[in-house]
Formats: sequence, C-alpha cells, structure tokens
Amino acid sequence: MQTILVAGAGKSSTYLIHYLLSIATRNKWKVIIMDENADAIAEKIRVNGYASAEPAVIDVTNIKQREPLVKRADIVISLMPPHLHIHLAKDCLRHKKNLITSSYISPEIREMQKDVKEAGLMFMCEMGLDPGIDHMTASQIIHSIQRVAASITSFKSYCGGLVAPESDDNPWHYKFSWNPRNIINAGKDGAKYLLNGKYVDVPYEKIFDHNKKIKVNELGPLAYYPNRDSLHYLESYDVPEVKNFMRATLRHPGFCKGWNALVALGLTDDKDHINDGSLTYAGWVKSKASYKNNSTLPEHVANKLNIPGDDKVLSMLQWLGLFEDKLVPSKTTSSADILLDLLLDKWQMKPEEKDMVVMQHEIEYIHKGKKIKTTSTMTLKGENKEHSAMAKTVGLPMGILAKMILTKKINPPKGVLIPNMPSVYRPLLTELNHHGISFTDEVE
Repeated sequence: MQTILVAGAGKSSTYLIHYLLSIATRNKWKVIIMDENADAIAEKIRVNGYASAEPAVIDVTNIKQREPLVKRADIVISLMPPHLHIHLAKDCLRHKKNLITSSYISPEIREMQKDVKEAGLMFMCEMGLDPGIDHMTASQIIHSIQRVAASITSFKSYCGGLVAPESDDNPWHYKFSWNPRNIINAGKDGAKYLLNGKYVDVPYEKIFDHNKKIKVNELGPLAYYPNRDSLHYLESYDVPEVKNFMRATLRHPGFCKGWNALVALGLTDDKDHINDGSLTYAGWVKSKASYKNNSTLPEHVANKLNIPGDDKVLSMLQWLGLFEDKLVPSKTTSSADILLDLLLDKWQMKPEEKDMVVMQHEIEYIHKGKKIKTTSTMTLKGENKEHSAMAKTVGLPMGILAKMILTKKINPPKGVLIPNMPSVYRPLLTELNHHGISFTDEVE
C-alpha cells in the first residue's frame, strides 16, 4: 500500500484531500492528513467517512512527531504556511521522498537544489493556482509560439481570487476565500517588472496606486497591481526578446483605491505597537493619521488622502467601522492585527456564498513580420464557502501530480522546480480541463 502525507488541513486543502481520498481505495493508498488542529482534519474527512484517511494531530515543528510520518510516506504534499515547508523538505531529503507544495520557492529550499538533484528527488514547488496553473498554461502558450519560430515581445499574466457577482454585497467587492493574513501582507515586498524594455521597481507605498485595468469578458473591467518580483521568472520562461514582462494580481477597481487608502493611513503596519486596551477604531485612525481637532475625522482623512469629501473611498472606510468609537479587541497589538481582526468579520463568506477565480494571460509576438496578440482566460466559480474555486485551483494541481507520479503516468523530474516542463504541464492541464478548469483563447 502506498502512502501520501498531506501536511495542512486549512482552507485550501479541501479539494486536494477530497480528491485524493475519492481515488485512494481503488489505488490502494493510505492518505495521512497532518495538522495541529484535530477539528480541521475531522472536517475534511467526516462527510464521506473515508476509510483510507488517517488523521495525525501533531506540531509540524516537532521532529519527533513529524519525521516518522515523512518516513512512512511515498510522497509528501505540504500546504503548511511557507516558512514551515523547510522542516518537511529536510525530512524528505533525508528519507528520499518527493515533495510537492503550492508556495513560492523559498531561499532555504532553493539552496537545497544540488542535494535534491543528486538524490534523484523532485521538490515541485509553486504547484497551485498562482503560482502553479499560471506557470503551466503560460509555458504551454509560450512553447507553442516558440515552435513556429515567433518572437515573443510582451508577456502579462493576471490572476485574482474574487467574490462571485451573486455573492458580492459590500462596497469593497471582496471576501476572504484563502489565507486572510496574506491579504494584509500583499505587496509589502514591493514589485519588479519589465516595461518597454526597462526595469521598474515599485515600492509598497505605490503598489495599489497603480490601479490600471484589463477587461475580462462578462465581468467588465478589473484592476491589477504588479505582483512581487516578476523579473525572477524571466529565465524560467525563456523569453529573451521580451520588452514587457509582468505578473499581476486582479481585484475590483474600488478595492485597489480603498486598500491604497489603508496603506497611506498606515493601517496595514505590522511593526507598530499601539493598543493599550482602551483604544477605539476611531482613536486608532486618529493616532495613525495625525488627527487635529479642527475637523471631523472623515474630513481629516479626506484631506490626508487628498480626495473629495464625498469620495467613495470614505464610505468604504466608514463601512469597515473605522470612524466608530468602538473598542478595538485587546488581543490585537499592531495595526495589521487590528485590521485583520476587523476584516475577518467584515469580509467573511457565508456558508452558501461563492468565490471566483480569474486568470488571464496576454502575450504579444511577431510571426513572419506580423504582430499578433493572444489572450487566454479562465474564470471559475466555487460551489460554496467550503468547496471554493480557490481551494479547487490550489489543491487539484498538487493532487493530480501526486496521483500521476504514484501511478507512474509521470516520471518525476529532478531538482527544486516549478511546473514549466511539458512532461508535467501537458497531462496536468488535460486532467484539470476534465475538472472544469479550462481556458478560452482569443487571437488578434
């Protein structure tokens, strides 16, 4: 009997775990689900009473609890927070196990490249939605263009986890469908990309001021902001003649304007320590915005942001409760904590509500002297809060890859990798298409 170890039973694990357990019996697999939260594990397996599931309630940082599980596994899938992958990675190297994660390759895991390759192992990282499906679909398009000897001049890739239109009932046009802490920290490392042949470096304070738009069929305009260091992928994507190269995150235009205001007011700061137990939301905003008693707080904020007094951004901030004399929870100690606690309530999805994932690639190239633009778009709605589009698109690629390796449909490539090789993306994208994750292409 083969054994799969799934580390992490959080929001993004639902589809992955259900997919693996739905095919485990006929493949004679044991699926160990490891997490420190027993209720989270039980939630994932109790609905269908999967006989192939084995819960393991442990602290992933405890090597005595963790290592025996890795040793038992034939393959390890980690959905743990990114900084915890390294514990599993070291165990996998020591016990010769292949590893799959959906996270960006960390510097610590990147340093393992030589040892992982020499050990004949596959550490496949960035195997989720973004990063993940974006790498696979972009590489498929790029390789098909390169096969006809065309020169790629522009590559732009956009992706966003949004709320479905029928569940959109707040002025921010947003609800949490994945790790809320990641939303608070979005953009804090700034962004780098290539524009008209020049390197652009955008500091955090300017990220959400970008707010340029693309049009997605049937959804209208969506705003985007540059995502992390796009330049890091120039070599992986192998587009030497490209003049524009950007990976970006999609949001509704109003969201970007509102979030830009939160950043400008310092309300996403995770380094300050301002809550003494008697702080109100209005007091918090006053302390961060250098409030003077010569105007109302909304008027002061409008002046601080240099916006009209009737700007929609003010009503968005008011909807969050930022101008209320209501006590901030004493457990919150920084602005980022206060904001996260507030948004967990305001942006919570109800059980029956749906999220939506949108991904779009825009690639321009020259073929036989003619300029051509291809646009490839995927939109996918979730079924409900638990079976979300985000959980499906993050989890399924990892589950399918694990299945294809264990059933020997894919010979695992060696090293610390992202899924940009045809031997991986071709069969993966074919099966994802069977699960409704597909792209529509337009050529101009």
